Amino acid sequence: MIKQHFSIQSITESLASHPEYDGHEEVVFCEDSETGLQALIAIHSTTLGPSLGGSRRWKYSDRNEAVTDVLRLSKGMSYKHAIAGTRMGGGKAVMIANPDAEKTPALMRAFGRFVDSLEGRYITAEDVGTSVQDMLSVREETENVSGLPIEHGGSGDPSPMTAYGTYCGILASLAWNQGLDQQEACNSEVVKDRVIAVQGLGHVGMDLCQQLFAAGAKLIVADVNAARVEEACHQFKAIALPPDEIATAEADLFAPCALGGILNTVSIPNLGAAIVAGAANNQLMDDEDGARLHQQGVLYAPDFVINAGGIINIANEKPTYDADKARTQTQEIANTLWQIFQRSREINRPTSVVADELARQKLLVVTP
Repeated sequence: MIKQHFSIQSITESLASHPEYDGHEEVVFCEDSETGLQALIAIHSTTLGPSLGGSRRWKYSDRNEAVTDVLRLSKGMSYKHAIAGTRMGGGKAVMIANPDAEKTPALMRAFGRFVDSLEGRYITAEDVGTSVQDMLSVREETENVSGLPIEHGGSGDPSPMTAYGTYCGILASLAWNQGLDQQEACNSEVVKDRVIAVQGLGHVGMDLCQQLFAAGAKLIVADVNAARVEEACHQFKAIALPPDEIATAEADLFAPCALGGILNTVSIPNLGAAIVAGAANNQLMDDEDGARLHQQGVLYAPDFVINAGGIINIANEKPTYDADKARTQTQEIANTLWQIFQRSREINRPTSVVADELARQKLLVVTP
């Protein structure tokens, strides 16, 4: 039974004119006065299966900013699942973090009740600001949660597989720009002595740095967390730059692994790399930025394609987690990107447009 201090409200109809609204099936707002929870869940599409996407906790400036984020992220999840072939739909949750309140197990349990109210149409997992341990608290209130610790029957933190998929995508992007054959799309030799600028050293960014360093890359790094920067410099012999300078650094490839909107009218003309391939979601500030990259001759690996490793990993949890299968499927990110690059060159259209069209085609076809 939903407690009196717990309220859930559908706001779908009120968003029809929102610029980021894309025919979303449902958008719901939840508030729990006892724990301070304020959260949104957006279900973009369940055409291919129940929607699956992480729960982000962030200090949004206001509710409108949170709505914009959840609409964009949930649409991206639909496209990501469609391209990756997980047979899942796209959804996302965001929690509006109160700077004066800590994240508690009680708050995560309240969020679990919110997820449970959607009766399986949305399955949650960890994301920015939430953890595997948080998902255990969510699990106390709902079965519709994934990414649990391995000892609890889940696949654990999906970040390493997200990083691995991004690494595979970087290899493919470098091989393409070097004019190599598709057989070289997963050859680690292509990254040796290449300069890679990595923005964001969270779980994914740091793991990506480790893989790139092991393959012989030279790293430039940036993060708002000074301790993480120091760790990367020590472990990977990286060069540190301030966060506002990393996108302009002279490099072979720029890997955005922080938050979205990094590619925009201000940053694109000043990019220091000929390739952009990173794990961040919603890297383009708006759709036209994909065209700007194309016109400038920058090879862009569409974010929802290259960063799909995490959801591929989670989608392989049932009936029992198969790590080898998840890794093999994640490697296919390189070949998918190669096809997108090839199609982009053939029709002279931005890779972002090619990827969007491919995802929409898949969303229209329901396979048995």
